[in-house]
Amino acid sequence: MEIGGTVAVVTGAAAGTGRAIALRLGAEGALVVVADIDPGGGDATVEAIAAAGGSAAFVRADMTDDDGVRAVVAAAAARGALRILVNNAGGGGHVPPHFPDAGPAQWGATLDLNLRGPMLATQLALEPMRAAGGGTVVNVASTAGLGAAPYVSPEYGAAKAGLIRFTTTLGGLAGVRVNCVVPDWIDTERVTAAERAAADRPPIPLADVAEAVVALIRDDDLAGRVLVLLPGEAPRLVEP
Repeated sequence: MEIGGTVAVVTGAAAGTGRAIALRLGAEGALVVVADIDPGGGDATVEAIAAAGGSAAFVRADMTDDDGVRAVVAAAAARGALRILVNNAGGGGHVPPHFPDAGPAQWGATLDLNLRGPMLATQLALEPMRAAGGGTVVNVASTAGLGAAPYVSPEYGAAKAGLIRFTTTLGGLAGVRVNCVVPDWIDTERVTAAERAAADRPPIPLADVAEAVVALIRDDDLAGRVLVLLPGEAPRLVEP
């Protein structure tokens, strides 16, 4: 798929990974709809895209709220040919308490943000994408959703595992390709110098995550596929 001239939604784009993806898509010529709950950060992303010669608009949205998700997709479709959706909004795995100490409302919100929100956004984007001639969805999961080892936040790990499997079940979807990038620890602004120095592995550069998303968007042969990003290794497509 050619990115230039499309409308692209990036959720959770006010900072970090989402901002890096939004900047890259803006540089590729997409009109980027920056969706986030943080207006200040969202506006800063829009300004950064514009400063680089791109086009963008901010839509305030809580991706745990159904009406918020609907508003994002509707606003994007109203701006032109909605052909790209990047379900990046997520997180919460580092915030205690975790299941079973957390109550249902808290661990449920983590599931909503990391799994239910992307599922609903994908569902709502299908009709406008097909009307535009086809589209592509890239889900951003995490290595927390891989393997069978204990994990500090069961709800976060379960949500990301669900997002990966959700992606692979849609490999035969008509008119819209759905793929997933699964990065390890990412080098966002939240990573401190002390954390970086104490880590036994380097974080994944933001540019590498953005490049992986663009690769999945561009390759029309990929659908229902999972691309894993590990430190010091080439991106690896998981065999179906």
